[in-house]
Amino acid sequence: MEFGFGTMIEKLKKDPKTIVFTEGSDPRILEAASRLLASSFLRPILLGNLDEIEKAAEEAGYNIRGARIIDPENYERFDEMVDLFCELRKSKGVTPEQARKTLSASNYFGTMLVKMGEADALLGGATYSTADTVRPALQLIKTKPGNNIVSSCFILVRPSATGENEVLAMADCAINIDPSEDDLVEIAGETAECARLFGVDPKVAFLSYSTLGSGKGEDVDKVRNAAAKAKERYPELPIEGELQFDAAVAPRVARTKCPGSEVAGHANTFVFPDINAGNIGYKIAQRLGNFDAYGPILLGLNASINDLSRGCNALEVYSMAIITAALA
Repeated sequence: MEFGFGTMIEKLKKDPKTIVFTEGSDPRILEAASRLLASSFLRPILLGNLDEIEKAAEEAGYNIRGARIIDPENYERFDEMVDLFCELRKSKGVTPEQARKTLSASNYFGTMLVKMGEADALLGGATYSTADTVRPALQLIKTKPGNNIVSSCFILVRPSATGENEVLAMADCAINIDPSEDDLVEIAGETAECARLFGVDPKVAFLSYSTLGSGKGEDVDKVRNAAAKAKERYPELPIEGELQFDAAVAPRVARTKCPGSEVAGHANTFVFPDINAGNIGYKIAQRLGNFDAYGPILLGLNASINDLSRGCNALEVYSMAIITAALA
């Protein structure tokens, strides 16, 4: 099992994508864009003032020749964008004046570029919150048919002793604070689908402080019921739950706590009961387990839109750009 950057790049070489970066003058974005422009598989659009972006790139020593730079204040299709925005938000009674003010913000403007087909994907959030990436996506792009929520997963990667990469998927660590049973079911399906794109044959564990009835409480019931519903909804997926983490990953523990389980002891796709557990869990794996963490990868949207951590570096921007474009 290999982590699939090479595969993603080969896929993009055959079908290059256009990705919009909402923070075009940020040095991390410029460095990543410069690196992408040196190849031929991804076309970056940088949002912001042309002079500011070119000056920032020159001062930092990044070559961004070939990048398309769009200033929302001078966009030739802005009136068309305003009309479409008003149509999309007509249930809220949005006026053209309100639309123009909203679309002056790069997160909304960039999302509308995706909606209008000017870009295949969007990557933002280097300087603003996840909510400011998700909100315009929910309002304008909306969820895929059959989906009720936007969720997220992290892909964690670590070289193993065999020379291959160990790849895990963890969800939801960034979006849904206290997901319901049905939300957890949807999160599981979306995360398993995302995991496959990274070469993971998903074995899904619904995590809890209880293993198959060893603990009691409403939180346990939620996870147990979600696992049962997920088994019905995704009969092709190996799913187990509720499981404690040791039972999910340690074969010796699994033999004692849940003998005969196809998933227990071998899980690689983890559904956490809430955002507290998920966010803490993936960061423990990242910092103490020496995994590289890629994400949050947003799931359930009608287009490929992703969020950066405000603490990201240029390499993470570059990696997430490839992931985001490949998911498009």
